[in-house]
Amino acid sequence: MPNTLPPDTVAVLGGGVLGLSTAVQLLRGGADVLLVTEAEVGSGASGRSLSWLNAGGGYGEDYYRLRMAGIDRYRTLLARNPGLDWLAFDGGLYWDDDPFTVVERHNSQTRQGYDARMLEREEVPGAVAGVEPGVLPHRVLVNPGEGWVSLPHLVRHLAEEFTLRGGTLIEHAGRCTLTRGTVPGTEGTDDGIRVHGLRTAGGEEYAADAVVVACGAGTSAVLAEAGVQLPDASDPAMLVISEPVEHGLRAVLNTPRISLRPHPGGRLAMDSIWYLDRVERRADGSWSVDSKVPGELAAEATRVLAGHPEVVPQSWHPGLKPVPGDGEPVLGELAALPGCWAVFTHSGATLGLIAGELVADEILTGRRHPLLAPFRAERFSFGWDS
Repeated sequence: MPNTLPPDTVAVLGGGVLGLSTAVQLLRGGADVLLVTEAEVGSGASGRSLSWLNAGGGYGEDYYRLRMAGIDRYRTLLARNPGLDWLAFDGGLYWDDDPFTVVERHNSQTRQGYDARMLEREEVPGAVAGVEPGVLPHRVLVNPGEGWVSLPHLVRHLAEEFTLRGGTLIEHAGRCTLTRGTVPGTEGTDDGIRVHGLRTAGGEEYAADAVVVACGAGTSAVLAEAGVQLPDASDPAMLVISEPVEHGLRAVLNTPRISLRPHPGGRLAMDSIWYLDRVERRADGSWSVDSKVPGELAAEATRVLAGHPEVVPQSWHPGLKPVPGDGEPVLGELAALPGCWAVFTHSGATLGLIAGELVADEILTGRRHPLLAPFRAERFSFGWDS
């Protein structure tokens, strides 16, 4: 059953964009909030996301609606903070080796009312600055309403508000576990078990009326230790950041060999999937990256940019990309573990603000939000471990 009483204290486990967004919304609603993170704020998946803000991937109606609401919240943030250099809506450009894929993507988007325009190669320079026309196929897809955000900058923005509003932050807590107990009068039954707080790796315990688990690719592991099995399809990813370069690009590019966007400081953010067999996780949890990969990706950026500026990789950030088992977000209170809300999605950037807002609303009001109905964990066949 959903929580019915507004909580006084909420513990949020996870210091990425989803955890901080939820925590800030809870503080705005009057709750006392404790934010606990394994390492540092923003040190997980939020630090290695291309962060393309879009809803044009052929999503079902429910997911499309949620993503569009997510984009709306970023537009509001930008309207209230004009001049940000880490958030922009200058459109997206997409092409593929298969022209039929591009046409079908366009048709799928327009059926949902998404702003999508097919352009001839020679029309692109007048619509999207910074792209080398010679690399384009005959027709490409432009989405004027798409954008990008630098999540590390957004995380710092949210962390500042979290501190100003009196939130309590605990960093370097290590791998945390949830603490559980029974509701008086329900002893001896699973129905009375609910989350009571969390315990850090060092053994410190913190009581809370509700707990939010927003641990990215580690979410399923945290919940498994509490007896709830949540399917996990998280897989490797790597973001590369360039040195400052005069590139002229404003839109987000999605091409067969590279995804590319501007980054604060005159840099570029880049990723793709062709090199992921050369990015490996070691037994100790660290990552091994073929040293040639960042340079090869940067060379592809040079190839697709107008004027072919020399793009030089400055840093690269490998890690797991959070993906629930069926690819759809998991958002809301767990029926198998009352008092515990899960926030787990591959769309951490696009949903970063709206997911925190809706989950916080549920916690504060005790009412399930209809936008989250399709994304609850109950859709999976899971329950308690014996």
